[in-house]
Amino acid sequence: MLIRNKLILRFTLLVVVIQLCFSLFVYYFHAATREQKFHNRLEGKIALTGRILIQRANLRSGILRTVRRRDLLTMPREQISIYSPHGRLLYASDDDIDQRGNLAHLAELRPQQQVSFRYNGRETLGAVYTHGDYDFRIFVGGYDDVGFQQVDKLRLILLIGNLGALALIVVAGWYFAEESLKPMARIVRQVRRITASNLSQRVHEGNQKDEVAQLAMTFNRMLAGLEQAFEAHKSFVSHASHELRTPLANALGTLETSVLYDTDLAEAKASMQSAMEEIRRLIELTNSLLALARADETAFSRTPVRLDECLAQAQDYCRAKYPGRAVRLAFGELPPELDEPFMVSGNEYLLTTALFNLLDNACKYSEAPVAVQLGYAGRRTLQITVRDEGIGIEPAALQRIYEPLFRAEDGRRKATGHGLGLPITQKVIRLHGGELTVESASGQGTTATVQLPAL
Repeated sequence: MLIRNKLILRFTLLVVVIQLCFSLFVYYFHAATREQKFHNRLEGKIALTGRILIQRANLRSGILRTVRRRDLLTMPREQISIYSPHGRLLYASDDDIDQRGNLAHLAELRPQQQVSFRYNGRETLGAVYTHGDYDFRIFVGGYDDVGFQQVDKLRLILLIGNLGALALIVVAGWYFAEESLKPMARIVRQVRRITASNLSQRVHEGNQKDEVAQLAMTFNRMLAGLEQAFEAHKSFVSHASHELRTPLANALGTLETSVLYDTDLAEAKASMQSAMEEIRRLIELTNSLLALARADETAFSRTPVRLDECLAQAQDYCRAKYPGRAVRLAFGELPPELDEPFMVSGNEYLLTTALFNLLDNACKYSEAPVAVQLGYAGRRTLQITVRDEGIGIEPAALQRIYEPLFRAEDGRRKATGHGLGLPITQKVIRLHGGELTVESASGQGTTATVQLPAL
């Protein structure tokens, strides 16, 4: 079901329920008021009957014979019955009154205690009227024709009014739903026009305050990220194809030249050695691409890992790759009451790879010793700092260092590489809930800082 139809249905049901509850309240209140008014009339008639027929002793004297009983009746189909203190019928306004209803409630009457009931559709009120030392029982009943006519009219008015209001509610619900969803419909139309070829387009954000505007802003942020991902993908494919094509072409050209022109074993070995170097570059690039793909995986086994052991292993790899380069490791102060230091939850292989990439970059672009410090930035935060005094990174390139296969011009001239180390490291650190920051200035060295949640 469309959201518009849901809104119309829910709005209609809500308003109808509220309207019905209000109508029932009005009807119940009016019916209760009618009953109370008629009860007061019956109560007044009982008092009047007592004063006329009992207090003036009309029941004992023969005066009652000179008064027509019908003269006392003031309500439609009214009936008056008077019983003696011993329960004997003393007076009835009509000889045909069915006294069974009155007799059934006669024993319930007490001084200051009235009894109201319905009998044969007639509303009847019974009360005790005290005169002298005697308690007489008076029952007065009748039909509230005017009151019931008013109740019937009210019921008809409420019925017609509710039916008419229901039609108006449906129309109003449709109008308000249509008006409320117009911004949504506009966003849908705009989003449908956005394809992979025009990701630079954006959705209109309206007033930038209400929920629809927030949805549009979320779409725009998503489109910006998607556009950036597409551009990064294009750049990655372009660089990757170039990086893969170059060593393959070099190796193939070297081998073809060797086959065609090398005449002795020494020349053939030299050509084979050159081809082997290109193949090694190709293997290194392939391994880096695989490591980058693995770093993108969010599902991997996590175990308690000693970060100092990962750092020591990465340091051994770096010393083997750069035999003459000094990597100096220092430890910061440990927090008090620490059961086992430098523990993190994660994957040992990925963490070692990330730390080796930082050391590899530092040794690759710096001839001076590399300073490494492992310590705590807080009770629950481990921090690793790798500082070199190398060529540094220019500000423009510093903004793109996490793009796969991107390399700054100074870095290309200084050493070979593929531009995958920092992207891999960033992904690994973020997968472990940490953060990597790089500070650098051209010609002044580079400082990479890693913070990870500690156990």
